[in-house]
Amino acid sequence: MTMLNVGRPTRPEAVEMDTHTSLNGGRGLLQDEGLLFEVGRPDRTGVDLEPAELDASDLGDLVRTAPIGLAGLSEPEAVRHYVRLSQKNHAIDLALYPLGSCTMKHNPRLNEKMARLAGFADLHPLQPQSTVQGALALMDRLAHWLKTLTGMPAVALSPKAGAHGELCGLLAIRAAHESRGDVARRRVLTPTSAHGTNPATAAFVGYQVTEIGQTEDGRVDLADLAAKLGPDVAAIMVTNPNTCGLFERDIVEIARLTHEAGAYFYCDGANFNAIVGRVRPGDLGVDAMHINLHKTFSTPHGGGGPGAGPVVLSEALARFAPAPWIVHGPEGLRLEEEARGEAADAFGRMSAFHGQMGMFVRAYAYMLSHGADGLRQVAEDAVLNANYVKARLQGAMTPAFPLGPCMHEALFDDAWLEGTGITTLDFAKAMIDEGFHPMTMYFPLVVHGAMLIEPTETESRAELDRFCDALLALAEAAKAGDVDRFKGAPFLAPLRRLDETLAARKPRLAWRPEPTTVAPPPQVIE
Repeated sequence: MTMLNVGRPTRPEAVEMDTHTSLNGGRGLLQDEGLLFEVGRPDRTGVDLEPAELDASDLGDLVRTAPIGLAGLSEPEAVRHYVRLSQKNHAIDLALYPLGSCTMKHNPRLNEKMARLAGFADLHPLQPQSTVQGALALMDRLAHWLKTLTGMPAVALSPKAGAHGELCGLLAIRAAHESRGDVARRRVLTPTSAHGTNPATAAFVGYQVTEIGQTEDGRVDLADLAAKLGPDVAAIMVTNPNTCGLFERDIVEIARLTHEAGAYFYCDGANFNAIVGRVRPGDLGVDAMHINLHKTFSTPHGGGGPGAGPVVLSEALARFAPAPWIVHGPEGLRLEEEARGEAADAFGRMSAFHGQMGMFVRAYAYMLSHGADGLRQVAEDAVLNANYVKARLQGAMTPAFPLGPCMHEALFDDAWLEGTGITTLDFAKAMIDEGFHPMTMYFPLVVHGAMLIEPTETESRAELDRFCDALLALAEAAKAGDVDRFKGAPFLAPLRRLDETLAARKPRLAWRPEPTTVAPPPQVIE
């Protein structure tokens, strides 16, 4: 069968820089769109509200004396405003999201359908527990599989995200030390490549933070760790696989040294998707670990929040887990809300209620649809895809740690850009013109000009090739001296490159329209 490419131009060998600008700011069929305060008017609305039955006389001098001045849109204008904004945004439904250490994977629509089922979507946290037995049962089953997959005896479901989970784990560790009067432990050790939330969370809890060195091959320096462990150390916080995309091969020895010093091992579980179904952190000596459900179990990452960051705990920490706990009783399941009974040693609460039900449903649906063998394949495909990207790019770009395979993400430095006059930031901006979101830049800090790429397990080889082809073409252009392509990028985005230094030093935190002469609103003819 012959297929005709009707109406579609032949792809040119090279795309010329776009020099044509429209007269009204639009770009092809993509509309130019201002901020809501620019396109709306206070006298415009898309809804009609009934007059209020009550007055505000009981508010005293708090009653507003002038219109609030918020911009409004009619109904079709509101729809168009947000659709136009969405067209300016990159999304996982458009293309690969290569952000390293973030795991921007496909969110199956089946999960969304399950989360919208009546009985899950319309729950209220204050309704009687006898009316939410199905929801409690789902939470109980999710907890069971999180414990099974990690080899840990307890889990707290209420933390809302990774950093919140870190807080939960460190509070449990602090409670464990205080329960035996060991209050002199005021230090936490973190590697140089740690996620920034690790030292920040430790400091927030009140600990002093000491950095552990890193070996030349990107792993924890055991000798430095051993030298810094002591009677004042409460815990270590190590990510495994780590932020360099490498498995900490000495992880069991790290746990042994930590426990020998009387400290606890907190594992940052951000990269659990690289080992789920293959390695149980509890078997490695981990005492506490948060699990970002968006990273490993495909719940939406970011704008749909709040998220969920359950924390699994070892036997040594289990009794200090925060309330609420799910308890099996003669009348079914119930939540133990207070630090009493089975939860007598709980350090307190992490939040007002029980966690994010929508994320629990999505994660559990993902587990059931994959099964044990499917979750194991998640880890295998995540590692396979990252190593494929590394293999395809390493001839043109320099891997930060070239020896051996990586895990779930491939890390490159900027040595290959030396002498080109082009920086990591320039290269990332040029990726936008090629239709790809940039990878994570300049992180981890231990690698100069870092470019951290995580393709995730949900990308096909065809999409990986499309991505790698674009980066290889850009690398060739950089080495050929096409500096203008990079220094001026992005050329094809809705907005050109921003002055990030000026934005950071002089941020505009409130809307202040430029003084203009505003025409009176049109007369409405009734």
